Amino acid sequence: MTDQDKRKSSMTVLLACVGFNLTIQVLYVWSLVQRQMEYQWNWTAAQSGLPYTLCIIFFSTGVLIGGRIQDKIGPRWVATAGGILVGLGLLLSGLIGNSPVGIAICFGIITGLGIGFGYGSVLPAGLKWFHPSKKGLISGLVLGGFGLASVHYAFITDSFLANHGIENTLLFLGIGVIIISALIAQLVKNPPAGYVPLAPEKLSKSTAKVPVDFIWKEMLRTKRFYIMFFLFLFSASMGLMMLGNVATIVDLQAGIQQAAFLISLTAIMNALGRVIFGMASDKYGRANTLFVIIILQLLNLIGFIYYNNLPTLTFGFILVGLCFGGFLAIFPATTADQFGLKNYGLNYGIMYLAYGLAGVVAPTIASILRDATGNFVLTYIICASIMVVMIVVNIMLKKELATPAQKKA
Repeated sequence: MTDQDKRKSSMTVLLACVGFNLTIQVLYVWSLVQRQMEYQWNWTAAQSGLPYTLCIIFFSTGVLIGGRIQDKIGPRWVATAGGILVGLGLLLSGLIGNSPVGIAICFGIITGLGIGFGYGSVLPAGLKWFHPSKKGLISGLVLGGFGLASVHYAFITDSFLANHGIENTLLFLGIGVIIISALIAQLVKNPPAGYVPLAPEKLSKSTAKVPVDFIWKEMLRTKRFYIMFFLFLFSASMGLMMLGNVATIVDLQAGIQQAAFLISLTAIMNALGRVIFGMASDKYGRANTLFVIIILQLLNLIGFIYYNNLPTLTFGFILVGLCFGGFLAIFPATTADQFGLKNYGLNYGIMYLAYGLAGVVAPTIASILRDATGNFVLTYIICASIMVVMIVVNIMLKKELATPAQKKA
């Protein structure tokens, strides 16, 4: 394969991975549907939040299962199955209608698994086509598509809800996802055997080092895995508490009921954060970049207690999106740094269980506290406290990453 062929093939796969994620990521617009269910169907916050919580749990489970399968058979058919499951869950939710249990099963379990299958297959494929020195950037771009999906889905969902109701909105979205994702998935593939990605012209020797490939059992014997896992858990908990309640927060704190614009803006910042902080972590180090993100988010969460109008809430959610995007770009790149790409699908699937665990706890806590107090002040305090703990854990991570990961017998 010539250098020109490598560039063409790698860019085709990268664009397909981004486009696929733009199609399957329907999770972050749930707050629009959730709010409508509470108003139209008189669902409690706990009922309307359950599908979101289950979706996160089965999303993380799907990343593990899908990642393992794609390690064995490649990403194309795993991605195809993922896209079909995402659409099927939405479609069935629309057909079932006003049923908390039914929608929890269809959206929470079926769509959640589908998102995980897709996410767990396209990210490893994208990373394998590019040089190891670009892991932060490629992770940011591929996952940026995942975050950016809320831009178009927010406006589409808002328009459909206003004109066609909840059931038809879910039905139409499901059909569209099945068709579009299945087509794009056919372009997602691993590089051929023996493929050597193009190296940047200016590359230091330290950057050029290729990490040792760990199997999952070897990864679990390292101290750094657990430090990374808990950092991921904390950052995911904070983000899911905030991003899952955008529409409700602006409604309660500023009396604004049309939140599609703000959800889309947050999604754009989420995507930009993945690229910007992913690139920064390639240049300045993963732990150093994490420290900057943690401090920014800590100050912002304290500010949320006082944000009570559109300008301040807009500023707050811009930072939430940027920082959460940064978190989600750095952890996959760090996993590849430390444990290699050969078994990356399964290894990162295990790491991603932190996201699923956060999905069990974080949105549930936010909904319970909101039902009990009528606001999100305690949620902000909890999130800010999480950031303080993360500062300490990140110091531990920086010390641990100062030396290469070692396999233990």
